[in-house]
Amino acid sequence: MKERIEELVKEIEAFNISCPDELEQFRLKYLSKKGEVSVLFEGFRNVPPEAKRETGQLLNNLKQLATDKYNAEKERLSMAETVSTTTDLTMPAYPFGEGTRHPISIIRNEIIDIFSRIGFTVSEGPEIEDDNHVFSMLNFAADHPARDMQDTFFIEKKSGTESDPHDVLLRTHTSSVQVRVMENTQPPIRTICPGRVFRNEAVSARAHCIFHQVEGLYVAENVSFADLKQALLYFAAELFGKDVKIRLRPSFFPFTEPSAEMDINCNICEGKGCNVCKGTGWLELLGCGMVDPNVLEACGIDSVKYSGYAFGLGIERAAMLKYGVNDLRLYFENDIRFLYQFRTEIL
Repeated sequence: MKERIEELVKEIEAFNISCPDELEQFRLKYLSKKGEVSVLFEGFRNVPPEAKRETGQLLNNLKQLATDKYNAEKERLSMAETVSTTTDLTMPAYPFGEGTRHPISIIRNEIIDIFSRIGFTVSEGPEIEDDNHVFSMLNFAADHPARDMQDTFFIEKKSGTESDPHDVLLRTHTSSVQVRVMENTQPPIRTICPGRVFRNEAVSARAHCIFHQVEGLYVAENVSFADLKQALLYFAAELFGKDVKIRLRPSFFPFTEPSAEMDINCNICEGKGCNVCKGTGWLELLGCGMVDPNVLEACGIDSVKYSGYAFGLGIERAAMLKYGVNDLRLYFENDIRFLYQFRTEIL
């Protein structure tokens, strides 16, 4: 038996295992119930008493050798299978291209940077708001016709068809953030409020039911319309270049008096007329005006001592002018061909 054990030791050490099938053959030949090692253990009973100690030790060493080799090869094959199914280490690195910010994010960050250089801070607020902050505190009376200017997505109506300060809705402008700032801050206040807003409008090249705004507010002593005009001139020149042309037209907003709309020359058609500017050569960029005293008083600010101006612009409209985009819907379609055009932008 001693000679047979020595032969099996040599066989086990020389047994080549390169795949799971060969590993199973090894187990069946040496470690199964009818395998070579088990057969030797069955014959151990016939070993003379004086040789049992030495032979028993040799048998145990043989079984340990076979078991260790089986476990080691099984682990090696398992690791090799895991690597082969997850990663091919011989393949070259995948040529990932550079990413880019969305054009809306680029313009948003640029606008924030422009106004931050003249002392404006950034304020944010909830997208799901109440009627009080979106309408009532901004001088929209319950039956005011100006409410018809904005088709609102209502989430919960508290009192039927009548407007209620506690109605829950999606904000139609970021002016609600200005209200929250004035409620909790005493002048001087100089802030801009970027964010997403919602209106129940038909989607077209010029409009969408979801869009982004940046609204600005400055409240302090002796603020005049001249201060507003100077800030807007600075902003337009910084965003569109020193050759930009603007015009201010009288308008109406419940929360400002006097009110105006600022147009910028359409650089898509260079003033010749196109579907974006409706053939006028001008494109409305923002609304603005002096904060109505009723709004200041509703927010707890003394309208006799303080005055202020406010403005609000759509980021999509500014991006259309900045990049010559003629269809607002492109910003929401995630067409990779469109987005790749902004890879060089870093803001």
